[in-house]
Amino acid sequence: MTRRTDIAFTAEGGVVLRGWLFVPDGPGPHPAVTMAHGFAGVKEHGLERFAEAIAGDGFVVLLHDHRTFGASEGLPRQDIDPWQQIADWRRAISFLESRPEVDADRIGLWGTSYAGGHAIVLGATDRRLRCVVAQVPTISGYEQGLRRVPPDSVAGLEQAFSEDERAQFRGEPPHTQAVVSDDLAVAAAYRGKDAIDFYLQPLPSGVWENHVTLRSTRAARMYEPGAWIGRVSPTPLLLVVGDHDTITLTDLALAAFERALEPKKLVLLPGDHFDPYLSGFQESSGAARDWFHRHLR
Repeated sequence: MTRRTDIAFTAEGGVVLRGWLFVPDGPGPHPAVTMAHGFAGVKEHGLERFAEAIAGDGFVVLLHDHRTFGASEGLPRQDIDPWQQIADWRRAISFLESRPEVDADRIGLWGTSYAGGHAIVLGATDRRLRCVVAQVPTISGYEQGLRRVPPDSVAGLEQAFSEDERAQFRGEPPHTQAVVSDDLAVAAAYRGKDAIDFYLQPLPSGVWENHVTLRSTRAARMYEPGAWIGRVSPTPLLLVVGDHDTITLTDLALAAFERALEPKKLVLLPGDHFDPYLSGFQESSGAARDWFHRHLR
């Protein structure tokens, strides 16, 4: 059995980040895992199951919302700066270290999708972490953009970026787009049915909004976490990859795994980007639990 409590901690600029802390039964201190969601997601987007599965094996688990999303503070809302999210995640690690229930020498990290890229960067640059799990991770924003944005749409996208910059210079708020939409007349980050179904799954009222700043997409196209993968070693790294991932792209993840140094492990699951949360949950969560047992126990 585990108990879940609401927590809050302060990040850079005095921004309060909020989330859930899962604490297992039994005497501590316990090993711990810090978790967060990917692009424009909140903790209610299917991550509680992962947290409960890991906590049920005797780990304290911290699951937080990124700044400007969900229960966390930050303005403008629904704005994603990957490097700010990484800096905030370091504060989450420090928060875990401060908890009496936690063995500060046994902390691991789990990130998925966009935050799977963050997991690679943090694994390479924060030696407080004893192991890292990157699930369906972003490897190259540039390469993803080449595959996912039709060539005849690139000029229009770049024009929209430029117009957004000029508007912000005039003092206007950042332009926004939908996170998901199947309406081609609506600017959106994702249009696939699997993405639409995932992001629009039933959620508690008020925890998520279907929009994100346009500059978040520009930042994503500039983000190259795969460049750090060779530096994660000697921290143990687990990559969980879908074999038909068209979001973060299977071949990019497999090539990145080859560049990683030992100790490392690859788990290749059948399915697309979202299957590890759904039909492949038992396999993906089991692989993560096994990795944490191996390296945090």
